[in-house]
Amino acid sequence: MSSLNNNQNIYLKLIWVLSIAIPVVVAILIFAPEKINGAGDWVYILPHLNATFNSITTIVLLLGLYFIKNKNIKAHKSMMSIAFVLGSLFLVSYVIYHSTADSTIYGDLNNNGVLDDAEKTNELMWWRGLYVGILLPHIVLAAVVVPFVLFAFYYALSDKIEKHKKIVKWTFPIWLIVSVTGVVVYLMISPYYPK
Repeated sequence: MSSLNNNQNIYLKLIWVLSIAIPVVVAILIFAPEKINGAGDWVYILPHLNATFNSITTIVLLLGLYFIKNKNIKAHKSMMSIAFVLGSLFLVSYVIYHSTADSTIYGDLNNNGVLDDAEKTNELMWWRGLYVGILLPHIVLAAVVVPFVLFAFYYALSDKIEKHKKIVKWTFPIWLIVSVTGVVVYLMISPYYPK
C-alpha cells in the first residue's frame, strides 16, 4: 500500500511541476529577446496546423461529452484521449512556432512588425480591441487549464472516477472555451500572417 501511495505522490507532484513548468517555459520562449534561428520557413505552416488541432479538439471534446452523457465510456475515453494527444501536439507546435518566428501583430498589413499610422484606422482599432479581448482570456485560460486536464486524466486513469467527475465540471468548459477561442483568434489574425 505504501508503494501505491508513493506512486500517487510522484504522479501528483509531476502534475504540479508540469502545470507550473509548461506556462513558464512557453512564456520564456515567446518573450525571449532573440528567436531561435535555423528553423526555416516551414514554421509558418504551424499556425494553420494549430488551428486545425483546435478545431478537431473542439469536435472531439463535444463528442466526448455526448458519449459520456449516453454512458458510452469506451467511446468517451477514446475521444478524451484524442483530445489530450491533440492538445499535446498543439503545445509542441505552438512552442516551436513562437520560439522561432516573430509574433504577428493584428492589423499589420505590411508585415513590418509595427502598426503604422495608416494601419491605425478607427475600424481596425475596434477589431484589434475585440481580438485582444478574446486573445487575453484565451491565453490565461490555456495556462489555467493545464493542471485541470492533467488531474482529470490522472483521476480517470487511476480509476478515481468521483474525483474525475468533480474536476471535469471545471475542466471541460475551460478546455472547450480555450479550443473554440483558439480557432476564433486564428481566424482573426490569419489575414496578417506573413505571406
